[in-house]
Amino acid sequence: MPLRHLTPRDQHLFWQYGRGAGTPVHEPLVHRAVERHAIVHPHAVAAEHHGATLTYGELDRYAGALAAHLVREGVRPGDHVGLFARRSIPMLVGLLAVLKAGAAYVPQDVGRASPERLRHVVRTAGTRVVLTHREQAPRVPLPDGHRLIALDDPVPHQRASPILLPHPDDGCHVLFADDRPEAVKVTHRNVTNLLLTEPGGLGIRPGDRVAQLLDIASGPAAWEILGCLTRGATLVLCGADPAAAAATATVLIATPDVLSGLDPAGCPGLRTVAVAAESGPSPRLVERWSRQAAFFDCRSPAGAAVVSVMARHDPAAGHRAVCRPVPNTTVYVLDADRRALPVGETGEVWAGGDCVPAGHLGGAATAGRYAPDPFLGAGRAMVRTGALGRWTPDGGLEHVDRADGGPATSRPAYAHTAPPA
Repeated sequence: MPLRHLTPRDQHLFWQYGRGAGTPVHEPLVHRAVERHAIVHPHAVAAEHHGATLTYGELDRYAGALAAHLVREGVRPGDHVGLFARRSIPMLVGLLAVLKAGAAYVPQDVGRASPERLRHVVRTAGTRVVLTHREQAPRVPLPDGHRLIALDDPVPHQRASPILLPHPDDGCHVLFADDRPEAVKVTHRNVTNLLLTEPGGLGIRPGDRVAQLLDIASGPAAWEILGCLTRGATLVLCGADPAAAAATATVLIATPDVLSGLDPAGCPGLRTVAVAAESGPSPRLVERWSRQAAFFDCRSPAGAAVVSVMARHDPAAGHRAVCRPVPNTTVYVLDADRRALPVGETGEVWAGGDCVPAGHLGGAATAGRYAPDPFLGAGRAMVRTGALGRWTPDGGLEHVDRADGGPATSRPAYAHTAPPA
């Protein structure tokens, strides 16, 4: 009875505020959701970049051939494959190929990341194979025994190798925080639970255009890319001018910094905009963009794998919308002994359910990152987000500070840990 110390009212609110809707996810594997669109609409445009286009049929075919090549190179479910690439159509082919091979991709912008950073990523993520562009190959430092495959080279025609399907709880991608040594291993279940349910799916549908503006190594960029492709829309890959890509988009997913550099008036066809951040956008940014399109305020705490709470802002309401847990996700405010706190009291924010990642890699040793979830039980785990927060009387989650004493935008060092078995 983990809630017996609370009043009956607070026991009821604990679940009412902290538990997202129970919603079935029709496809728990990211690449299988993309393949469905390749089967149903093979001639639909999956991506545009610098005037070139790629259809869903072409994306699936090219990625399938590269996936078979990766399997012949020994890639198996559970492996990590480096995707050290620039924003491009070959990058998308490589990303989908890694997933089709059953592995998790490890993205880095090879044009921005230093050789020292790439060396750290290779070592920490344990990659044995790295995909990159031929012209960038000299910048990729690989230890002996590692294999580098150029995304621009034609895939050799060989007999197809059997490909094993990963489990939904296997890794989809491994994300390294900016300028930090640690990484989080995000699962297929984490991703599909957000992207293939609402509101995380943002209503994206075939015919929509999603601008890809963000650094490919970031979590919100995975939402841009995979949120588009799993729903059959067209991904508009940004060139030198982000405003040009945004100008033709119907959906924008961005960070507050990126969105503040764009003009709503330059996005006449925009229907939906989502801002993903740990602490949320400023009231001025919300007001500016919510007059143009449906505006979603989405929070992605440092410990959770993906966005765990979000809300649609209503400009007519006169106040900021309260963020609620997304489907199949739980959020708890706990004291130092991991006991639930009443509404209004400040404590550590923990996340549970389908947003809990497979584990963290690298960084300084930090105990207690994961713990058994006493509220869901059944062997489930919860993860400490590193934030302090409280529930407001109307059911919103208000982030107050960092649990580690740092500023709200800081990231604590994580242990090389995984959820308890």
